[in-house]
Parts: sequence; structure tokens; C-alpha cells
Amino acid sequence: MLNSVLDRALDLTVAPGYTRVGYELRRRGWPGRGADLPQMEGRVVLVTGASGGIGRAAAERFAALGARVLLLGRSAERAEAARAAIVAATGNADVAVVLADLGDLDSVRAAVRTVLAQERALHVLVNNAGVMAPTRERSPDGFELTFATNVLGTYVLTEGLRELLVHSAPARIITVSSGGMYGQKLRLDDLQSEQEAYAPVAVYARTKRAQVVLTQAWGAALAATGVVAHAMHPGWADTPGVETSLPRFHRLLGPALRTPEQGADTIVWLGAAAEPARSTGVFWHDRTPRPVHLLPSTRGGADDGERLVAALDALSA
Repeated sequence: MLNSVLDRALDLTVAPGYTRVGYELRRRGWPGRGADLPQMEGRVVLVTGASGGIGRAAAERFAALGARVLLLGRSAERAEAARAAIVAATGNADVAVVLADLGDLDSVRAAVRTVLAQERALHVLVNNAGVMAPTRERSPDGFELTFATNVLGTYVLTEGLRELLVHSAPARIITVSSGGMYGQKLRLDDLQSEQEAYAPVAVYARTKRAQVVLTQAWGAALAATGVVAHAMHPGWADTPGVETSLPRFHRLLGPALRTPEQGADTIVWLGAAAEPARSTGVFWHDRTPRPVHLLPSTRGGADDGERLVAALDALSA
């Protein structure tokens, strides 16, 4: 295993740890160099944002392990193309498409109904889909779009599938956050970032902080059910979303960016390996628990999770 002091240094200096350099250094210490995951025949996995990027890479790896995989995406054309490619790459034909726009609560609720009608079990839910709107936009329900998609829609989907996850236990909720959340505090008084000028990167990072708080709340609420909840950040991966939303960043880092498969590795490990089932409410990066706060200014109150859940319940009612 990578020396813990070196691992911590990689994390704190950010760039080495978040790029493919950190991934490759850490992978050397994993059993089988990361190829040690158990087979998942008989398990059902749902991945949001599975038409491309990290979500597609995670879905393909789950399918390669033998799981039934549900690809949740907005575009029927892109989702079906991803499904066909995953089947061809893995030989696993048990891959299906579920259509939903997480920024539209009616669409999310329709997807929940579809899953509940079609699936007898759900063992792993991967909340991966997200957006970073370049300007202030409104969702069909009137909410700020980045918040609506990354937090509110993700919450409604997870809560809608909660009973199925409990029924299927042992089960896991995995939410893909971002290292950018380290610079932001949960703003319970301004969840939709309306009290200041719109800054897309900061707004996105706040939603990623909210996802980690939600994960801790789910971990506590589901502790006695056999369902665990974890959040993770994938590092800096070369995905279409990064190229579109952060073109200068993408050009600057270029070859140092992780592949989507490297970014997805910890997602799949959290869904398949034995170790993550022994804890809940943890924030991970490269298969290792990471601190939730690096700056005192981002810390909130002990009841932040309960207050966030109450706010989301009210907004989605």
C-alpha cells in the first residue's frame, strides 16, 4: 500500500493526487492492482448519467462483473448507444435503459415508477449525473438548474428508490461528488445561490458539498437497514462534461487528466468490494476514506443533514 504520508501529501497538494499520477501511484498498492473485484451476478445496479464519461465507464465495469445494469440518461439515443456499446464490450446483455432528466422532478418520479414496476431488486444506486450550468438557468420546476439536478433531483430519485434498496439489502448508495466541494460550505440559507452573482464553479461546488451532507444523512438514517451510503470524488478525469464546462482547465491539464475508467474505479469498488459494506456515510477518493473538511470555514452544524433533508422535502413536495 502507498505510504500514508505520501498519500496524504498527494491529496493535500491536489494536482498530483487528483490527476492520473496519484491514481497510478495508489493503484500499485491495491490487490491485483485494482483488478480484484468480486463478480456481481444476481446484483442490480442503477447508474445515473450513464450515457458517457465516468458514468458510462462505471456502468461498463459493473456489467463486466456480471451485474444487471440500468443506465439512466436524458437522451434515448445516447443512452441506447451506450447500452449497445457496453453489451458489445462486456458480452453482458443484461443492460437496460431508463430515461429521466434529473433536473425535472416529474421526469424523475416517472423514472422511479418505471424502476419500481420493472425491477424486483436494486442493490447499488450510483448518483453520478450532474450539471454545471454556465449561466443562471431555471429547471422546469423553477429551481436553479445546477441545484435542481445535482441535489434536488438526486434526492427525489434516491428517496423514491429507498424502499426497494432496503428490500434488497445489503445494498449501497454511491454519490459522485467533487474535490471542489472542499472550498465551499453548505448554505442552508441560500441553497439555490440566489443571494450573490452567479458563479458556475462555486455553485457547482456547493451542490457537491450538499451531496456529501446528504450522504451522511442517508448513512445515519439507513444504518439499521443494511443499506450503506458513501460519497466519493473521482479526481480530475477527461470527460465530455469537463471539456465543455471547463475548456481552459481541460486544455491546461491535457494528458495529466485521468481516463474516465480511472475516475470510475472507486465508484465500482464501492459498489462491489466487501470493505465499503462495513461503514457508512464516508467520503472516499482512490479507495481511501478522506476528510470531509480541509478548511474550518466549511464546517457547519451537527444538524445540517437533518435541516437539508427537511428543506429538500419541502421543495419537492
